Amino acid sequence: MATEFITRSSVITDHSSPARFIFSHIRRHPLYILGLTIGAFSNAALAAVIPAAAGTAFNAIINGNDLDTVAWMAVVIVASQTIRAVLQLIRNSSAEVFAQRIERDVRDELYANLLGKSMSFHDSQPVGEIMARVTNDVRELNLMMNPGVNLIVGSGMFLIMPVLFGPGVHPALILTPLLFVIAHVIAQYFFVRSLHPIAQKVRASFGHMNAHLAEAIDGLQVVKGTAQEEQEIVHFNRMTDEVSHWYIKQGDIEARYVPLLMLGLTFVGGFIHAAYLFYNGLINTGDVVTFIGLLYLFTFPVFTSLTAFSQVALGYASAKRILDIINEHTLLDENRGGYEGKMRGEITFENVAFGYLDGTEVMHDVSFTVRPGQTVAIVGQTGSGKTTITKLINRMYDVSTGRVLVDGIDVRDWNLAALRSQISVIEQDIFLFSRTIADNIQFGTPAATREQIEDAARKAQAHDFIQTFDDDYETVIGQRGVTLSGGQRQRLAIARAFMTNPPVLILDDSTSAIDSATEDHIQRAIWEAAKGRTTLLITHRLSQIRWADHIVVLRHGQVVAQGKHEDLLKTSDAYQRIFARYESPRQTKTTIEHATGD
Repeated sequence: MATEFITRSSVITDHSSPARFIFSHIRRHPLYILGLTIGAFSNAALAAVIPAAAGTAFNAIINGNDLDTVAWMAVVIVASQTIRAVLQLIRNSSAEVFAQRIERDVRDELYANLLGKSMSFHDSQPVGEIMARVTNDVRELNLMMNPGVNLIVGSGMFLIMPVLFGPGVHPALILTPLLFVIAHVIAQYFFVRSLHPIAQKVRASFGHMNAHLAEAIDGLQVVKGTAQEEQEIVHFNRMTDEVSHWYIKQGDIEARYVPLLMLGLTFVGGFIHAAYLFYNGLINTGDVVTFIGLLYLFTFPVFTSLTAFSQVALGYASAKRILDIINEHTLLDENRGGYEGKMRGEITFENVAFGYLDGTEVMHDVSFTVRPGQTVAIVGQTGSGKTTITKLINRMYDVSTGRVLVDGIDVRDWNLAALRSQISVIEQDIFLFSRTIADNIQFGTPAATREQIEDAARKAQAHDFIQTFDDDYETVIGQRGVTLSGGQRQRLAIARAFMTNPPVLILDDSTSAIDSATEDHIQRAIWEAAKGRTTLLITHRLSQIRWADHIVVLRHGQVVAQGKHEDLLKTSDAYQRIFARYESPRQTKTTIEHATGD
């Protein structure tokens, strides 16, 4: 399987190679390909009318000053070029629409594929590198089609016209254009072969530069806070120098473009051959003019193919980079045929071990059970594996050994969409989209009414501060909610969770940035929301832990104690140390003495 969720799209493409991937997108637009091809052939054929008419006009003047024939040839040229202009418009319009649609289709396919990838895939991919592929590499495919393929098809038609019409002047005059075409094709083959690896380096270096840029901007507060602007400029300049280096290498190869030399030799050879036939009385002056005019048709493919084949090489390199992402296998699949029942909320960990990297485990032999409707607090020192537990429940990651069961069914046997849609997670690092407040609250339930949105906001104690904004619920917040305070962001995230009304609610230290006064209101809302559903609390706040039906204590990725708050204070040194760290010594002593009855 290539993705965690398979793309549901009418676009079916071949991912076996970049060439087949490109062709599978091209063949989806046969009418535009037909328009491009007919327009290109007509353009070249009507361009060949000019030297033929000019040759006839020369003969008319030389042989008897036949001005009527000259006038008719002028009419033929004007009429043919008018028709040519109309057909050119059709050709270029077809090529542009064709290229834009391919860019749209590839970007849609890639975006859907990225959404389907597992978190283990995204953890290993720099965001800037992904952005370079979704934006610039896909754009290169557009440019590959137009002007790239458009010019190649057009120049190909110009190549065959002298071969087709040259023998009409004299059979021997096929020799020069045929030799040029053969030599041109061979030269293009070696040109593309030498250009292809450089094009790969150009695209790769651009991706690396883009990745660093995105990372630096995302961490701009750290850069400024540590006064590292100059160092980052130096680092970025090195990357731009690398991009520049590979573009210059590409320019070096293009500067040694052999067909330019061959074109000059063809003109000379063709003229000598035509002059020889004229000297021997085998052709007339008009034939010489016609033949030389036909040879000049080679000018278009020679000068345009330099740009066209360079663009095709970049587009092919981009297609390979896009396919590298699409074909990247992940460790999860959506399991469409899996269990899809209504979740009761029983969660069981059976001897679970897990590591984010191969050979490095962060959890060892973890076992505990959460009964339906129970509130369980998971506590432990930083790095003990608390957040990892939440990611195994909704199958962001799969366990290395052991099992995670929901309602007695291994999470790997659940339909992934059915599993995740019934589990709501409010994480410590709140993510909000650059959309309206209402859009953020109803993100998991797009069909929600305004009344439902406001009710969820009230439960999360967010309604009052939302009304202080000029645009109320239609206020657009900045990326990640940077225009809001930490407490406001978390209240919106809690409101978003209330909207989905999930059987399982997981709060990963979700009230860490809320002041004590606000916490009292939110606390009541959380316990109200927890009624009738399974709730997992990851928190260091004693006020929340005391409410839990059951507490699981983690240390170094292992369960070291389980039970109720009062019992753990009596029996678990690890549990006591946790509160010694987060409470004042006097508060901890009073709490322990109260629990033990001393």
